[in-house]
Amino acid sequence: MLGRPPKPAVQRTRRGFRINLDIEERDLINRLLDELRSLLTAPAGDDRLRRLFPSAYHQPQDREFDEEFRRLMHEDLVASRIAGLDVIADSLRPTDTGHPELTEAQMLAFLQALNGVRLVLGTILDVSEDHDMDEIGDDHPMVGEYHLYDFLSWVLDSSVRALQS
Repeated sequence: MLGRPPKPAVQRTRRGFRINLDIEERDLINRLLDELRSLLTAPAGDDRLRRLFPSAYHQPQDREFDEEFRRLMHEDLVASRIAGLDVIADSLRPTDTGHPELTEAQMLAFLQALNGVRLVLGTILDVSEDHDMDEIGDDHPMVGEYHLYDFLSWVLDSSVRALQS
């Protein structure tokens, strides 16, 4: 209908949270979540994950503390992210009937996983707080990745709004 805004990507319902994405969009998100799982289970040190696991200690003189924190906590942090991926593993799978509904626990896991994918993509694109999609021309070699980043940002924003409603 003209003049009516499109449905949000996610909305709260009486039973939980409805994902208003097309099958192709959910399939894309599932593929990205599978890629995130692969990154998380690969040997440590992949620079694309640096925003997922930022430094706990930021001062140069605290470098040893940060290294100790990483040594002690990294596996637990990875396990937590993988557990979140497990919670939503089948909840978004494309179906021919309707849109999936998530429980609050699934929604929180979805939010964490979606943000993880967005952080990795933001790292690859070197996105900063000054990111402006209007400055990315159609001839930019990574224009598709920037559009994907904006799509994930839209879904993430809609998810947060649904949780707050």
